[in-house]
Amino acid sequence: MHRILVRYGYVPFMLVGVNGAAIALAASGASELWLAGLLPAAIGCSFAAERALPYEADWNSPAGDGTRDVAHAAVNELLLLVSVGVIPLLAATVTVADLWPRSWPFALQVLAAILIADLGITLTHYASHKIGVLWRFHAVHHSIKRFYGFNGLMKHPLHQTLEMSAGVAPLILIGLPVDVASALAVTVAVQLLLQHSNADYRIGALKYVLALNEGHRFHHLKWAGIGDVNFGLFTLTWDHLLGTFSYDPTRRFTSDQLGMAAKPDYPTAYLAQLAEPFRTSGACASDPPAQEKRPSSRR
Repeated sequence: MHRILVRYGYVPFMLVGVNGAAIALAASGASELWLAGLLPAAIGCSFAAERALPYEADWNSPAGDGTRDVAHAAVNELLLLVSVGVIPLLAATVTVADLWPRSWPFALQVLAAILIADLGITLTHYASHKIGVLWRFHAVHHSIKRFYGFNGLMKHPLHQTLEMSAGVAPLILIGLPVDVASALAVTVAVQLLLQHSNADYRIGALKYVLALNEGHRFHHLKWAGIGDVNFGLFTLTWDHLLGTFSYDPTRRFTSDQLGMAAKPDYPTAYLAQLAEPFRTSGACASDPPAQEKRPSSRR
């Protein structure tokens, strides 16, 4: 019974339940500490779902990366919370025009913020696979060898800052309220947990619209070019428009297909990963093997 609940109920619980709680708390003017408290709760739910119904059982076991992943998550979630705290200062100095639809229902305002942020984050993500200096920092995220929820929070802090800035800057320019920003920060964390989840959940036809784990696994294939698909954070809308959407229901993923083929010995320790983009060895690119084909978009 619990497996069925996870398979069909986990995603609605996180998207509607946890995000809904964040929206309700932000709308009520609750302290940011209450919102921050939702993050460990969401992480706990992520781990529980992955153990109840794993896609790949081995991905639930640390492979010398547990402490590192905790460090990445702690730093990056702190950055998210700090970014929310500086929004009032930024809004007071860089807002071009107060065009924010404050008369809309609060939940609708958050949804609008999600959709606008999704564009900036997706395009930055796309650029990070095309521009060498950006790839150096993004490569930290692609060094993973197992695919589980915490991986979504494993990013170089400079790249995390860049992505979030690209997503939030347009919002600030049009007068993003801090309470909407607070709810948005929680939805980003929840989305990253879901997108990289090892839980074998199902969302039906929504996998062609929402950027969740069934599609995002293709993005982590280790061969350059082949993994340049499904860049969206919240939705796959922009991937469909960019021609980068890909999905093959017959493909099964293992650790051997993850990581970076051109850099199998990428540093695994936290501090070493922070330093790697600044080293000569931080550059990383290779052509996909001839026998590999880009995953098809067949439905």
